[in-house]
Amino acid sequence: MSAIRRDDPPSPPSTYNSSNSSLKDEKRAPLTPPFEVSDNKDDANAVQQAFKSPDGATLELLERIPTLAARGSGAPGSTFGRALLRVVGIGRKDGKPHDLDSIATQPSVFDTAQREHYTPLPTYEGYKAFDPMFRWTWRQENSVIRIVDWKIFLWVLIMFLALDIDRANLANATADNFLKDLKMTQADYNLGNTLFRVGFLCAELPSQLVSKRLGPDVWIPIQMIIFSIISASQFWLSGRSSFLATRFLISFFQGGFIPDCILYLSYYYTKTELPVRLGFFWVSNYLANLITGFLAVGLLQMRGVGGRAGWRYMFLIEGLLTLVVGIASFFLMPSSASATKAWYRPKGYFTDDQVKILVNRALRDDPTKSSMHNRQALPIKTIFRCLGDYDMYPLFFIGLVFGIGAYPVSNYFQISMKQLGFNTVQSNLLSIPNTVWSIINLLIITIASELVNNRTFVCMAENLWMLPNYIALLALPDSKVTPWTYFGIATVLLAFPYVHAIQVAWTSRNSGSVENRTVSASVYNMMVQTSAIIGANVYQASDSPRYRHANSAIVAILLFNVLIVYPATRWYYKSRNAKRAAKWDVMSSDEKSRYLETTNERGNKRLDFRFAY
Repeated sequence: MSAIRRDDPPSPPSTYNSSNSSLKDEKRAPLTPPFEVSDNKDDANAVQQAFKSPDGATLELLERIPTLAARGSGAPGSTFGRALLRVVGIGRKDGKPHDLDSIATQPSVFDTAQREHYTPLPTYEGYKAFDPMFRWTWRQENSVIRIVDWKIFLWVLIMFLALDIDRANLANATADNFLKDLKMTQADYNLGNTLFRVGFLCAELPSQLVSKRLGPDVWIPIQMIIFSIISASQFWLSGRSSFLATRFLISFFQGGFIPDCILYLSYYYTKTELPVRLGFFWVSNYLANLITGFLAVGLLQMRGVGGRAGWRYMFLIEGLLTLVVGIASFFLMPSSASATKAWYRPKGYFTDDQVKILVNRALRDDPTKSSMHNRQALPIKTIFRCLGDYDMYPLFFIGLVFGIGAYPVSNYFQISMKQLGFNTVQSNLLSIPNTVWSIINLLIITIASELVNNRTFVCMAENLWMLPNYIALLALPDSKVTPWTYFGIATVLLAFPYVHAIQVAWTSRNSGSVENRTVSASVYNMMVQTSAIIGANVYQASDSPRYRHANSAIVAILLFNVLIVYPATRWYYKSRNAKRAAKWDVMSSDEKSRYLETTNERGNKRLDFRFAY
């Protein structure tokens, strides 16, 4: 692994585009094969100086530069996205097999004259594994990514599934006379959903800051243990006050969980791999709805056991399941790729060479990932600077408005089914078709995000899907409203392609630094929770049963998003990139080096950064 000999000429070093990893060839002397990789890191420094020399570089020195992957080449089958493309028959059109033993190392800023300005700090947890001269093959990269998928990503999915079960089971409880048993009204139920979102809002950023100091591998298990105990304690709910208190406390200790997980996964995956993983991350959200639906069918039948309602046993048993996952997470979440060994796991997850692959591929994809240690706290000044990053505001606003249409029908689905004459078991089972359909649509939208390098129009799909369904709810005459008619419209509506995962990855990419990524992930999720608060209160008893005023308002919001919000966001980021390119592209290599050395601009404010849109 440490020495790879190649007989084909290497790709030329290139300049870096932060958002799309696009590369522009930089003139230099041609390389003559064969050459051999040197294990001496001093050679990398020598190459750096050679790039700066007036005549380019000496051929003798440059022949020691290891080859890079062909520009624009991708991993052959190493991601879920490509697996999905193969399933639907989309792949290489030439029919030629990929060469798994070809070089996978992608060109980056570490192959340019400006490389020294991107070198990791010694405090970075993967510093010892960083080596800009290190090369690996697709076969080796695929092998290590499979380990990450099975050892890291799969457990994150299980944790998220456990969290979702604890926050999704309230809707199932409503099908078992939950409100009647606690002598509560629809307004109390709305207030509980609102307080649940408020808890998230209050905890998102503080939780992220705690996680940045302790590390996600420590803080996430602590969170899970606390909120699982509170969730299980709902067995002893006595009325409105205890209901409202537990809803707030559960969400307060769940706050920050999702941004924590996203930041944790970003240490292992590149920016093109992360959206696909996040798509599957939110598939677990739908799986939680399926699981809670099936569990509810059985657990709610326990009504009368010990003189207790079935929903009490449901809260208790599902809370205890989450507690087990939380305790196990202390042992199954390594702090980083370079620190997977422990007394109970002496060999760790990765070999030394595999650690080098993970560290170097991550930094070649995004050098800013090394700007902070994964247990380094954010100073107050940095937090306020990140909060004032106006370039992230368009995405924050999207987080506020894009999902409003999803909540009203979803929150009241089981209640509506009961009111339309279906029994408890039927009401829960009828929620399964839209969940399965949603999973399919989520995977389709994930494929679209792989095929189309355009986040704006892909993300519009969710609101475009909802629009005709809300119009149908408005236009349908009262005489035509039957239980099965409403079920059909609601099922189609709730099967919308969920684009939240793509937008989360979009926010992460446009943040431009670890500290900004930490804050922006929290703020974006806070906007999403605010959207949920709005959505939870759209349907009011005074507007029932058709909710015409509420549905009219939702149609207006959906049109606003499709016609104005998303197109304006695309225009903003595209124009920001054009202005920067007009300055950066006319600079000489020396001018670029001087800028990188002297600038006080950080992250997405630098001239060499490009926003994704």
